[in-house]
Amino acid sequence: MRRFLFPALAVAIAGGAAAQAGLVSGGSAPSAQAAPLSALTPVQQRLVSGFARGAIERRAGLAPNALGKQPAQALQKSAQTGCPVDRGANVRVNQNCLNLTDPDLQGRGQAQNETAIAQDPNAPRRVVASSNDYRRGDGNCYSYYSGDGGRSWQDSTPPMGFTRGTSFGGAARQYWQAGGDTSVAWDTKGNAYLSCQMFMRGAAVSNNPDQSSAFYVFRSTGSGGASWNFPARPVVELNDVVGAGNALLDKQYMTIDAQRGSPFQDRIYVTWTLFAPDGTAYIYEAYSRDYGESFSAPKLVSTTSALCSNPLGGPTPQGTCNANQFSQPFTGPDGALYVVWDNYNVTGVRPGEGDDEGGADRSAAPPTGIDNRAQVLLAKSTDGGNTFSAPVKVADYYDLPDCETYQGQDPGVACVPEKGETANSYFRATNYPSAAANPRDPREIDVTFGSYINRHSNERLRNPCVPQGYNPDTFQPLYTGVKTAGACNNDILISRSTDGGRTFSGGSSDVRELPAARDGDSQADQFWQWAAFDPRGRLAVSFYDRAYGSDEQTGFSDVSLSGTQDGSSFGTTRVTTSSMPPATQFEGAFFGDYSGLSAGDVAHPAWMDTRDPDLLVCRDSAGNVTQPPSACTAGAPNAAQANDQNVYSESLGIPLK
Repeated sequence: MRRFLFPALAVAIAGGAAAQAGLVSGGSAPSAQAAPLSALTPVQQRLVSGFARGAIERRAGLAPNALGKQPAQALQKSAQTGCPVDRGANVRVNQNCLNLTDPDLQGRGQAQNETAIAQDPNAPRRVVASSNDYRRGDGNCYSYYSGDGGRSWQDSTPPMGFTRGTSFGGAARQYWQAGGDTSVAWDTKGNAYLSCQMFMRGAAVSNNPDQSSAFYVFRSTGSGGASWNFPARPVVELNDVVGAGNALLDKQYMTIDAQRGSPFQDRIYVTWTLFAPDGTAYIYEAYSRDYGESFSAPKLVSTTSALCSNPLGGPTPQGTCNANQFSQPFTGPDGALYVVWDNYNVTGVRPGEGDDEGGADRSAAPPTGIDNRAQVLLAKSTDGGNTFSAPVKVADYYDLPDCETYQGQDPGVACVPEKGETANSYFRATNYPSAAANPRDPREIDVTFGSYINRHSNERLRNPCVPQGYNPDTFQPLYTGVKTAGACNNDILISRSTDGGRTFSGGSSDVRELPAARDGDSQADQFWQWAAFDPRGRLAVSFYDRAYGSDEQTGFSDVSLSGTQDGSSFGTTRVTTSSMPPATQFEGAFFGDYSGLSAGDVAHPAWMDTRDPDLLVCRDSAGNVTQPPSACTAGAPNAAQANDQNVYSESLGIPLK
C-alpha cells in the first residue's frame, strides 16, 4: 500500500493566543515564515477534516473527476431540470437548480454538504440552516432560512467575497476563493449567526500563491437569516499571502448561550483545531461578548491530562493531549460552557505501540487483537470561556475502518464499507462526538458518538469484529469482519453525566457496555449523528442509518431519528422516504463530515442527500457536446446513476420508547 501524504496549508496566525502555539495577539498578522513545513505529520494527516483534506489535495493539483469521459451510450438524455423537488415529507432546503458541470469537475458548481440547522429560541418556527455550497464553482458558506417551521425554504448568500485586509499585510481587502465548515446559531434577541471558514488555494491551482485562511462569523440582524452583515467579523485570521505552508486551522464549530438569565447570555463561542508546525493538534476556543463584533484571544481547551498517555512521538508544548480533532462547544442552562472532542493519545499508530492498560480509569480488560481505541474528552468552563477544567473522559471509542484496505479506494481516510464483495461506499467518514445539556437539569450532559466496536461487535462469537491495530501506510484502523455480514457495524452510543460533567457513564466502563441510540438493530451501520434536547428535556439524535432494506449490502443509506428520556432506552423512526445511493460526486470520495439537528419545538434533522440525479450536457463518443445542447444523466463507477448532493430536512416528533 502506498503512503499518503498531504501537503500542509501555510499559515501565520493573527488574532491572539498562546505564544507557544505560534499564535500572536492583536494588530496585524506577521508574514509567513521563510522555512515552511512541507507536509503535515502522519498523525495530523489522519486527523485532518474531509473539507480541509479536499482543499489540500486540490492545492496539490489533484482535480476532482467523478465520472471521467463517459462513453456516449452511458449518457441518457433527460427532461429533468435539476430544480428543487420535495420527496414526500422530506423537504428540499437549498433552492437552486443544478448547474451542468463538465464530467471532470463533477460536484464543483453543484454539491451541498456538511449541514447545520438552528431555531430561534423565541420563535422556533424561524429556522436557519447552512452547508458547504458549491454552486459558484468552489465551496462557499451558504445559508437557508424558513419562517414556517421548515415547511418551505429560501436561499441566502453570505457576502464572503472579501473581508478587511488589515491582518494580511495591511491591505484594504483580503479576497477569498473558497469557504465551508459552517455552523449556525441564534441569540436571545432574534439575531442569527453563521460561522464560516474561508481560504485561498495557492499556486497549485492558480497564479496566486496566497494560501491564507481564517474563521469568520456573520450576523443576520432583523431578517431571520435572509441577509447578513458585511464584512464578516474575524475569529482567527491566518496570513500566508506568500504561500509558505507551515500549519492548518481546521474544523471550527459555533454555539451561543441563548439561556435567558445566564451570566453569559448571548455570548458566542467558537472552537477549532490548530495543526501546528511542530506536529501537534490542540483544541482552542474564542468568544464574543458584543454580538459577534469582536472575539477574544484564543484559549487553550485541550490541556494536559494523565488520560493522554501516549504522545505519539510528538512534542507536548501545551500538554500531553497533543492529538485532537472534531470539537463541539455547547452550553448548559446555568451558563456553563462545555467543549467535547476526539482525542487520539491512547493507542499507537503501529502494532505494539500505545497504552496497553487503556488508561488509569478503564475497568475492562483490553480486547483481543491489536487495540486501536481513541477517546472522547470534555472540558468545562464556568467563567465564560476564559479558562477550562482539565479534560474529563467521556468514553473510549473505535473509529471507522481504513478505506483503502477494505474498499480499495480513497487512501488516507476511513469510510463506511458495505458488506460483501462490492466496494461502492468509499466517501470519507469518521466518528465524532455531538453533545448537549438538558435545559431542565444543568447536571445532565449527554454525549453521543460513533464506535465501530460496541455491544453488537460479537468479538467472542464465531463471526467476530476484532480490532487489528492500524494500517502503517494510512494510519487508519483495521478490524477483522469489516466486510462480513453480522460482524462489524458502527453504532451511535451515548455516555451520560449526572453531575455537571465531572464524570460520565462511559468514563470508567467498557465501550461495549454503553447503550446504542438505534432501537431494534444489531447488525447495520449508523454514523454522522447529531444530538439536541427539546425544551421538555427529551434528547433527540439523528443519524445516517443502514438498517433498512439492503442498505448494508449495497452501500445505500437512510436517515433515522431516535429519542430518549432516560439515556438508555430509545425509540427510533425512519426519516428518509426512500434510501439514498452512495455519493458519486467528487469521485465518490467526499460527502461531507457531519450533519445537523435542532429540536426547539419538534425535531428538525438536516442532512445531505443523494437521491437527486446528477445532470451533464450530453456528449458524443468523442466527448464533444452534442448540437443542439441538451441535458443527460450518466452512470457512475459506484452507482447505477450519478447523483447530486442536496440538503433535505423534515419536521417530526421525537420518538420515545
